[in-house]
Formats: sequence, structure tokens, C-alpha cells
Amino acid sequence: MPTGRVRWYDASKGYGFIADESGRDVFLPAAALADVAAAPRKGARVEFSVVDGRRGPQAMDVHVMAAAPSIVRATRPRPDDMAAIVEDLIKMLDSAGNGLRRHHYPVSSESRKLAALLRAVADDFDVQD
Repeated sequence: MPTGRVRWYDASKGYGFIADESGRDVFLPAAALADVAAAPRKGARVEFSVVDGRRGPQAMDVHVMAAAPSIVRATRPRPDDMAAIVEDLIKMLDSAGNGLRRHHYPVSSESRKLAALLRAVADDFDVQD
């Protein structure tokens, strides 16, 4: 069976492409996935069969051999560092909450900083497995 890597896959569209060992693109329909619930990520190694479709080679019976390593997981802060960041974030949110109880939104520079920090912390927590 040929092997390759997922070039891209869009679960909402229901298809993607695999680059086989020779570098050619192979169409990857959702119906070809052995485990339809787990959409393959970009870079995942897959094993598949190839059939000739109307528009070229098409993958069938696709099995994920090794998931792509998560760059976010590899670069996110250590848990000890994250604990300190979360504690500082709680203090900032508490201060903003106190102002809101007095019917005052934070000034725009503070609210932008708080929003950026919330997004960054959310990105560190939201790691796709």
C-alpha cells in the first residue's frame, strides 16, 4: 500500500489532498477515511489505496499511521509558567470586574491589553489532539 502525508484536509468541505511518496497529489474524500470521526491534520502520515477517479488519482481506505506533531503543543509555556500567567490574568479580570460593577468599562488601552492576553492564554490552552 502506498503511503504519504496529508497536504491539507477540510472536514467542513469533506475532502483534502495527500502527497504520496513520489510527490503527486491524490484526492482525499471524507468517505475514504477509515475513521470518519477523526479528520487527519496537515502533515499526518497515512497509508491508502489509490484508484483512478474522474479527475485523477483518488485515495481509498485511508488509515492514519502517525499524527502530525503539534507545533502549538511543542511551543506552549511550561505548566509552572502558565500558572503565573493565569494568576496575573485573574488579577486583571478582577480589576476589570470591579470597574464594571461601578458602571465603568476599562480604558481602551487596558481593554486591548486584556483582550490580547485572553486570546493568547486561550490559544495556549486550546491544543488540538
